[in-house]
Amino acid sequence: MKGIWTILLLICSNVFMTFAWYGNLKLKEMNISSDWPLIVVILVSWGIALIEYSFMVPANQIGSQITGGPYSLVQLKVIQETVSLIVFSVIVITVFKTETFHWNHIVSFVLIILAVFFAFIKVK
Repeated sequence: MKGIWTILLLICSNVFMTFAWYGNLKLKEMNISSDWPLIVVILVSWGIALIEYSFMVPANQIGSQITGGPYSLVQLKVIQETVSLIVFSVIVITVFKTETFHWNHIVSFVLIILAVFFAFIKVK
């Protein structure tokens, strides 16, 4: 159950992270923030990133073998990067609507899934 909670928290974290990093571009595209000074954009992004950390830190605490969770640090990182790319792709396609999926994107996702597979192989 800790593994599922870890992944759900990582998904929430990465939704906020994606908006912290790229949301300002959507706001600019919508002419909401076109006259904001850069420092305001940075501070708004930091505020969103604070929420992101509120999900990321518990995800790592719950999921890490160091604190009784099911995942090694490497496994946690590979899961986090995979979730990050999936969340980013979904947001770019549904919110920004500036990208379309092509065959090379599918190949890259297959390779990411293979990376997760290899990260979870037990080596003795």
